[in-house]
Amino acid sequence: MPAPTTLKQLETIYWIANLGTFERAALKLNTTQSAISKRIQELELAVGAELFDRSLRGARLTEKGEYLIAIAEEMLELQNRIHTLRDGAAPPVRRIRFGVTELIAMTWLPRMVTLLREQFPNVMLEPEVDMSRTLYEGLQDNSLDLIVIPETFSAPEVTSQVLAHVRNDWMARPGLVASDGRGPLPLSDLAGYPILSQGSRSGSGLHFSKWLRNQGIVFPRQVSSDSMTALLGLTIAGLGVSYMPSACFQPLIDEGKLEIVLAEPALPAVPYAAMYRNDRPSAIAASVAQVAAEACDFTRQFQG
Repeated sequence: MPAPTTLKQLETIYWIANLGTFERAALKLNTTQSAISKRIQELELAVGAELFDRSLRGARLTEKGEYLIAIAEEMLELQNRIHTLRDGAAPPVRRIRFGVTELIAMTWLPRMVTLLREQFPNVMLEPEVDMSRTLYEGLQDNSLDLIVIPETFSAPEVTSQVLAHVRNDWMARPGLVASDGRGPLPLSDLAGYPILSQGSRSGSGLHFSKWLRNQGIVFPRQVSSDSMTALLGLTIAGLGVSYMPSACFQPLIDEGKLEIVLAEPALPAVPYAAMYRNDRPSAIAASVAQVAAEACDFTRQFQG
């Protein structure tokens, strides 16, 4: 079994390729030409192929050698970044890939981004806005480091930190739902109206669908959409009754575009949580979760 490849070997082929000869590489690396040749022979043994075309004059790389050079450059760059940490230089730019739902994007995402920039100036932020199920799949396949979604999904390898419980109310265009004024309607009475609900990829949609099944309620006429903005527009247009986070859309109630439809039993609050993998060696995800907890506020839109 060949010996493992070393950084010295990769450094050697890198400088041969850049300087053109074994002799110049030996001078650059302050060693002998025979030592340079020995490193290349060991590297070729490890790779199982010739790295230089010895039928030509000069150090001409083979196709496999060209491929190895690209790997060598990456490895030497990583080594250089490690040295910058040791020397106390500015740390290299990191990135945090995080996902949030549409409701968060409409409320406190701007504030979260501001706080992250203040606390982690060297971190490159890569936000993604999507449905809860899609974001959870991204967390599972390692394309996202942290997500903030309704706490509908769970797994042993996922840490879930609850940030808030968001109250939702049934809403409709004023005058759409008849009421005798004597108090909340039985929930079953809403079955007489079209229900505008969030789809199966929505965490809130899954949360309320499960709750309604437990209540034994079936709405025969439903219009489903994955977009909260679309559902909001359809509700304002008078197409049906929907459930919405009431604090966030209080301005629309004040303007007379929406009204709360009181029904009993009342809708349960939706728990929103910051989630990240606990089986990966990264401390930054837990730190970002704390920032999310500080920024979390579902009562106002587009908070800076």
